[in-house]
Amino acid sequence: MQNPSIKYILKLSIPIFFANLAIPLVGIIDTGLMGNLGNLSYLSATSVAANLFSMIFWSFGFLRMGTVGLVSQAYGKKDYSEIFNIVLRNLIFVLTIFIILISLQNYIFRLSLNIFDLSVTTEKFYKDYFQIRIWSAPGELTLYIITGLFIGLQKTKISSLAVGLFSILNIILSIIFVAKFDLNIKGVAYGTLFSALIISISFLIYTFWYLLRMSKIEIKIDDLININKIKNIFNINLNIFIRTILLTFSFLWFTYLGSQIGEEYIAANAILINLVFLSAFILDAYAFSTEGMVGYSLGKNDINLFKKIVKNSFILSSITGLIISIIYFLINNFAIQLMSNIEVIKSLSSSYAVWLIIMPLISSFCYQFDGIFIGASQTKELRNAMVFSVFSYVVISLILVDLLGNTGIWISLCLFMILRALSLYCYLDKIYLRFNVIKSI
Repeated sequence: MQNPSIKYILKLSIPIFFANLAIPLVGIIDTGLMGNLGNLSYLSATSVAANLFSMIFWSFGFLRMGTVGLVSQAYGKKDYSEIFNIVLRNLIFVLTIFIILISLQNYIFRLSLNIFDLSVTTEKFYKDYFQIRIWSAPGELTLYIITGLFIGLQKTKISSLAVGLFSILNIILSIIFVAKFDLNIKGVAYGTLFSALIISISFLIYTFWYLLRMSKIEIKIDDLININKIKNIFNINLNIFIRTILLTFSFLWFTYLGSQIGEEYIAANAILINLVFLSAFILDAYAFSTEGMVGYSLGKNDINLFKKIVKNSFILSSITGLIISIIYFLINNFAIQLMSNIEVIKSLSSSYAVWLIIMPLISSFCYQFDGIFIGASQTKELRNAMVFSVFSYVVISLILVDLLGNTGIWISLCLFMILRALSLYCYLDKIYLRFNVIKSI
């Protein structure tokens, strides 16, 4: 590993940056496709359904985040057999999760209808999307493992290629299905389903070829089902699962609060939140590259390397957040105009654009802290910080929405990002202690 200078972190982050840029573009394109069909129900149904599946699939984000930390630390120790076993164990997790989701799909659908107050037309479109998108689970979850593996190996070009191709193919297929075949909301769901399956199968084949090329690896059942290692990965994954389900709940809660004010607020907030996600995925490029580097520094037991990684990654992240805020200040009206042809929605979105402008800089710090703690596999701290932040966010939002309406929703979301950063900062010494413990052994 090279010296973790700003230049080196930037080099690792640039391919992730372009791949991550494509992820929210899927949501933006889907929103644009539905927002220009002239029916508010298409846009509302897509917003609610996409948020629901984000919560479901992102809840299993441990398949990426847990993989990064464990793989990068094994890579620092040059334990290639363990890297192979980590991938196999997580693929078993994917199969199990998929079986559970398919078995419970009717229950999940009915439960979601009890949460959201949808019109009859919107509910019909929502059901059409749900029944298709649920089958993309194995493909999307397998991609989590693949990206986590290659980020942990600091091969960010490969992980970025997988994510980028998935997103680009998703966009192309969605446009074809909606514009050419007139499938409307079913078209964007099919676009995600087919792109997830095609890309995940292709890169899974490449992954096994790559690992076998790194080292001669034999599958040893005793190592694969090692109880202590399974227990460790279960604990790590459970903490990340709780943390991620709380995080995705927070964005589902954001949509829910809008639905309590009015369906037009769901649509208006959907336009803005997709642009917020765009900035989040850009800033996550630094967090992703930091994950692998932090894990590597722990594997090497090099505390000075760790300190340089933390310092330089925060410099890059905060400066980039400021640049994105300035760009949104300049182009927010243009972006909103592109995403809907419904005048009331465009006007409503523009009236709350100030929150879109300030969000990237505010949120850049919590994203970077996430990368540091994920790379260090300090998942208990991630979980505890998120519990505190989400609980505070819900309480604050209930008060502010009652007082300020939709403005209260956006203020609460900004405070949530700040609380995430502050709570993780309080746990930072836990990682420094890891180096002292390792050194003393």
